[in-house]
Amino acid sequence: MATPRTRKFKSLTIKSMELALSVPQVFAHRVARMALAGPQLSDRDRKEFQIMLHEKHAAFAEAWSDMAMLAFRANQALTASMLSFYFTPFSYTRAAASAAAHVQNAAIDVLDKGLAPIHRKAVLNARRLAKIKLC
Repeated sequence: MATPRTRKFKSLTIKSMELALSVPQVFAHRVARMALAGPQLSDRDRKEFQIMLHEKHAAFAEAWSDMAMLAFRANQALTASMLSFYFTPFSYTRAAASAAAHVQNAAIDVLDKGLAPIHRKAVLNARRLAKIKLC
């Protein structure tokens, strides 16, 4: 049986598509900037490359911590639902369907939380770097 798609799933899809479009733009701009800079970096290039490294570390650290916390909470909720499943023996089908829906929604939520900081940084960088000329 097909499950109805939630707003979170659509948001995750849109974020993934925006990320797929933004990352190559940012990557191309930064690689071109590195190639044009040569061995002697200007202050502007040095600052941009330092910002690039710091924001990548910050975005991935935020993504991992958000995903870990949400996964921990989802596991607690799943454990609680499984315990209620054992204490109400005549509602097997309803409890099993509820647990399956919970697992699916939790997985979508964890992916959405993990993608959010990376998406935010990549889209902002694409907009910012599109305004900067390479030469």
